[in-house]
Amino acid sequence: MHDLTPWDHVHTDYSAPAAPAGPRGLAESTDDWLAAHHQAPNGHLLLTGANQMLTTLTGGRPVHLMHTTPMLDAIRATGELHGSAGCLVGALYCAPLTPTSQGLRPHNLGAYLLQTKTDTKTLVLEVRPATPGPAKGLNYLRLGGIHLDTYRAHRVFLTPEEDDHLRQSAVARLRAAAGFLDVLLADARGERTTSTTVFFHRLAATVPTMPFLGYLYFEVLSEYLLLHSATPETKAYAAEGEMNNRLYKQLAFSAVTTMGRLFDLALFNPDRAQLTELIDRIEPALALGAAPYVRRRLPHLFACAALGPGSDVAGVSFRSAGADFDTLADAAPLLAGQLVFREMRTLPRYPALFPVFEQAKATSVYAYWNRQEIAVPFNGVLPKGEIGLNLAFPRARVFVWVAETCERGLLHPTEELNLLPVPRLADLRGTALGRAAFPAPHHPAIPAARPAPALASA
Repeated sequence: MHDLTPWDHVHTDYSAPAAPAGPRGLAESTDDWLAAHHQAPNGHLLLTGANQMLTTLTGGRPVHLMHTTPMLDAIRATGELHGSAGCLVGALYCAPLTPTSQGLRPHNLGAYLLQTKTDTKTLVLEVRPATPGPAKGLNYLRLGGIHLDTYRAHRVFLTPEEDDHLRQSAVARLRAAAGFLDVLLADARGERTTSTTVFFHRLAATVPTMPFLGYLYFEVLSEYLLLHSATPETKAYAAEGEMNNRLYKQLAFSAVTTMGRLFDLALFNPDRAQLTELIDRIEPALALGAAPYVRRRLPHLFACAALGPGSDVAGVSFRSAGADFDTLADAAPLLAGQLVFREMRTLPRYPALFPVFEQAKATSVYAYWNRQEIAVPFNGVLPKGEIGLNLAFPRARVFVWVAETCERGLLHPTEELNLLPVPRLADLRGTALGRAAFPAPHHPAIPAARPAPALASA
C-alpha cells in the first residue's frame, strides 16, 4: 500500500482556498504569499475559471495534448509510449492544445517548442478520462521527502562505498554552504542579517556548492516574470487563459550559455548586476523590482522546500545540522533528500541504479495519480502549461496521431498510431541527461571465436 501523505505535500491544488502548509516560524505564511500572487497582474491565471489548461482538466471533456519527439521511428517500432524521469517524475512531457474549427491551436508553450525543436516530429494525443480531474499539479521543488524515502527504501542496491560517498558528499556540501543557508533561514524568519548586495554575492557563490538553490532561484524569477509581466505578448496570452512561457525560456537561455545542450538549472546563478541585466533584456519595466522580489521570496521558498511542514524555522541551524547525514536528515529532511538525489546522479553506476530508484518514484506517483483521478498531471510550481500524460491511468482512453503544422501554426493529425501507454521510464541513455553525462560505452571489436577443442571420446 502506497502512503499518499508525502505525495499530497508535493502537489498543489489550485481549486483549494489555502496554500500547502510550510514550516512554523515564517515571517510570511504560505497563505500570505498565495494572496500576494492572486493580487499580481496575472494572478487571475492561478484560478481554474481563468486558466485555460485548468479549465480543460477539470471539465470532464477530452483533453488534447502535443508531444515533440526525435524518436518517432523507435516509438513506431515498439508501439509504446514511455515516461521520463525529468517530466513530473514519470510522465510523458506535453503541452496543451485547444480544438478550433480550423485545427488544433497550440498553447504558447507548444508554439515555442514547434519553433525551437525543428529536428523533432509532433504527436497529438487525445485523452478521454471517465471523470473530471482535479486541478492538482506536482511541485518538483517539494520532492525532497520523496527522494529521501526512496533512498532509504533502496539503499540495499548501493555498494557500501557508494552509500558512504552519497552521505559524505551531501554532508560536505551542506557544511560548505551552511553559512549562507542560515542567512536564508534568518531572512525567512524576518531577521535580515546581511545587505542585499552581499546576499546576492553569496547566493551566486553558493549555487555551485548547493545546486538545488539554482532551481529555487530560477523558479522565483520565473514566478516574478509570469505573474507581473505586462507586455502586449503576455496580455495576448492571458486573454487566451495562458501564462507567457517565453519569459522563463528567455531567462534560462540568456543566463546559461550551455542550456541549449542540457537544460541544467544547477548552473543558474546570476549575481545582482547580472540579474538586473537579464530582466532588463526581457522586460525593462520589471528590472528594478527583480532583486527585492528574490530577496524576499527565495528565503521563504527555501525554508518550505528544505524543512517541510511541521518543522520550526527557529529551531534549525545548518552549522550544527552538518555533523553527519542522519543529523541532517532529522533537521532538514527535504534538503537531505534533494542532496542525495543529486549526488546519486554523479555515481559512475547511476545508469544501472536509475531503473531502481527513479522507477520506484514513478510507480509511486502513478499510484497517487490513479487514486486522485489524475489522468493528465501538470507542473504545479505554476499552472503555466507544462503538462504530461499519466501512462498508468486505467480509466481513460488515449488516441495518438502524427501531426503536421500548417502555415497558421495549427496542428492537423495526419496518421493515427496504435500505441500503448506503458508506465515505465524511458532508458536513461535515451534522455538528454543520459546522453550528456553517460555516453554509450565504446565496445572494442570482438575477436573471432576460436574453434572449440575436440572432446576426447569416451
